[in-house]
Amino acid sequence: MLRLLDGPQTLGKGPKFWACFLVVLVAALIYPLFADSYDVGNFAYFLLWIFMALGLSLMWGYAGMLSFGQTLFFGISGYTYGVLAIVMGGGSTTIVALVLSVCMAMLAAAILGYFMIWGGISGIFFGIVTLSATLVLAFFLGQTAGSEWHIGAARLNGFNGMQGMDPLTVGSLDIEGSVLYYFMLVLIVVVYVALRMFVNSSIGNVIVATRENPQRAEMLGYDVRKYQLLAFVIGSGLAGLSGALYTSWGQFITPSSIGLPAAAMPIVWVAFSGRSDLTATLVGSFLLLFGFQTITIYSQQAALVLMGALLLATVMVAPQGFVLGVGRLIAVRWKRWRGGGVAKTEPARLQPDEV
Repeated sequence: MLRLLDGPQTLGKGPKFWACFLVVLVAALIYPLFADSYDVGNFAYFLLWIFMALGLSLMWGYAGMLSFGQTLFFGISGYTYGVLAIVMGGGSTTIVALVLSVCMAMLAAAILGYFMIWGGISGIFFGIVTLSATLVLAFFLGQTAGSEWHIGAARLNGFNGMQGMDPLTVGSLDIEGSVLYYFMLVLIVVVYVALRMFVNSSIGNVIVATRENPQRAEMLGYDVRKYQLLAFVIGSGLAGLSGALYTSWGQFITPSSIGLPAAAMPIVWVAFSGRSDLTATLVGSFLLLFGFQTITIYSQQAALVLMGALLLATVMVAPQGFVLGVGRLIAVRWKRWRGGGVAKTEPARLQPDEV
């Protein structure tokens, strides 16, 4: 199983890469010992969005399905967590609420994905349908301000958003502050390693083949629809994980976290980072989130303009992603230096079509 960590579908590999990975991980583990609680809480906030970006990387970069629906499943899971955490009484039941909310997002993705994929929807129309579903949910939730819109004791509250749910709790320990930071860090490592093994497995290779040439994969005996649906459900489930964690972190969720501006953000993160590599997506998304939050302190409008400019620059200058391009350049220069000026040949790696 461990050999799948360094397969052909991921850029970073080898002892030096994993040594750097461990150094970064150790630095992240000791960070709360030297930082104040506010900064630790902010970093936990940045990390919870990474799951959504990794899910989109799997769908778009590896399976070739551009989805604007990440915030759709983010919202489904977030509101489900809020309802369940209130109805079940909070406390230790919030862990159950977290699991069930992610399962609800994956179920919704399976239903929507089935009708889209088996219906032959692909390309730009896949993005249009997922965006339409996202806007429909955001509009619906915005109209639920009346007292009749409730599930048990949980009120949806329209544009004001749902609030009053408990944070994640294990026994008497609330998962907040530094505890939440370490919880996020462990989840990130587990999800990242699992996704690396998945995309480098035989199933992951078929998913990449369906992106490159679905007709040829079909002729080889693979039902490409099943593999596309699997990638869509997993990627949407990761968006749902972000949604549930976001709701538990802030103990609220509003329709604005689902609407058009929010739906565009994961596209920018993944496009800038390099959609066809999980490591690039992880690093690039974190850097963008950190930069966006820093600029937002001074001007939210300037931050949104910067996100739009980055997306435009990525499409025109580096369609495969800036972070991925820098990573490949470093890898080539390192091999040339080690080989005395001649780069060694490495196995070919399938690349996605430029959008």
